Amino acid sequence: MEKILISACLLGEKTRYDGRDNLVEGLMEFTKFYDVVPFCPEVEGGMSTPRIPSEIRNGAVVSQEGEDVTRYFERGARKALNICSFLGIRLAILKDGSPSCGTKQIHNGRFNGGKVNGMGVTAARLKEKGIKVLNEEEGLALLSELLGKEAEKQAKRAQKERCHGQSGE
Repeated sequence: MEKILISACLLGEKTRYDGRDNLVEGLMEFTKFYDVVPFCPEVEGGMSTPRIPSEIRNGAVVSQEGEDVTRYFERGARKALNICSFLGIRLAILKDGSPSCGTKQIHNGRFNGGKVNGMGVTAARLKEKGIKVLNEEEGLALLSELLGKEAEKQAKRAQKERCHGQSGE
């Protein structure tokens, strides 16, 4: 079965900077179609949970205390890319807004809750290497599409079985 990388926090793992998760109900439904590989680039990059919040500012990842933590984010991105390469993963569902996983938006670097258009470090690296990256909303839309197609297949199979059952009587 094909594999898919999903941000660990979206699957309920407590990997966020504040020690919480970003659980999105339903994303585990992907197990019907893929082998799910949970991954947190920040934790895999060497950061603890909980940790000081970080945001991207002028191309660097900086903690709220002003420390340049880019190296942890780059290391996590390399590990994500290595896992995707090793396992043949071509699709990732990542947490939008994150300095690692943001696919469309990231926090603005001012630690005031504002967001700007942009990508997190891991999302950008994966996309550069041809891996399709979706945020959680796009992931749910894809899942809905896959579930709809599966339901159609099952309905056709059931119809076919009914037809064969009637003709064999």
